[in-house]
Amino acid sequence: MNAVDYRSQTTLITGASSGIGVAFAHALAARGSNVVLVARRLDRLEALAEELAATHGVEATAIAGDLSVPGAGEALVKETADRGLNVTSLVNNAGFGTYGPFHNEDPARLQEMITVNVGSVVDLSRAFIGPLRAAGTGVLVNVASLAAHFPVPNMAAYAASKAFVLSFTEALWQESLDSGLRVLALSPGLTRTEFFDAISSPGASAGGSFQTPEQVVTAALRALDRRLPPPALVSGFRNRLMANAGRLLTPRLLALGAAANTKSA
Repeated sequence: MNAVDYRSQTTLITGASSGIGVAFAHALAARGSNVVLVARRLDRLEALAEELAATHGVEATAIAGDLSVPGAGEALVKETADRGLNVTSLVNNAGFGTYGPFHNEDPARLQEMITVNVGSVVDLSRAFIGPLRAAGTGVLVNVASLAAHFPVPNMAAYAASKAFVLSFTEALWQESLDSGLRVLALSPGLTRTEFFDAISSPGASAGGSFQTPEQVVTAALRALDRRLPPPALVSGFRNRLMANAGRLLTPRLLALGAAANTKSA
């Protein structure tokens, strides 16, 4: 595959108002990519767009969007087309988790999480895959999680939703090999973002090995820079060891280990 010339890219990034989404926006704009920033908090997006345009001289567009609403992909295709934006790369970063025993989970919140974590990834990928493949010069990054690699008690539905993203994206990687589109499933581990603020998980106060969003994004872009990028990347050496262990241990042992870790956190 030819190297990506980000100066010729317009990259749409979901969940771009905080954390890994913001880090992707800064890193891609620094490489010369125009960016389309999508999230619910328009005020944050507009401030970020102004900063990116001033700092890097790129075109940065803020679009308010709620990915828990069905049909968000087609709506964004229409919105970007109406604005004269030709999206050539896509980062599906939006997502959130819940924490607690599954039998205590709020059904409406679970459905919203599955819609955002799974439905919107499929929806946006399908809506934009045609133009992305036609351009054949950009990237498609779907953000999964270290939790995608093994069962996680008290985050059962979240981990399963990210396992879907991982499997789905690895299949797209295979399907896209002859198109020039670089496809990557990115699995961060513990990362200093607002994620834990929303779920009240013990991990928020854990003294574990956290990465910064910038470290996660740097690892992703390095993988995409390879002549033949891998279908998936777990960011961080310790996280990769844990993911590899997930392939060797039985689901029973993995679940018991994950339960012990969340209690001790």
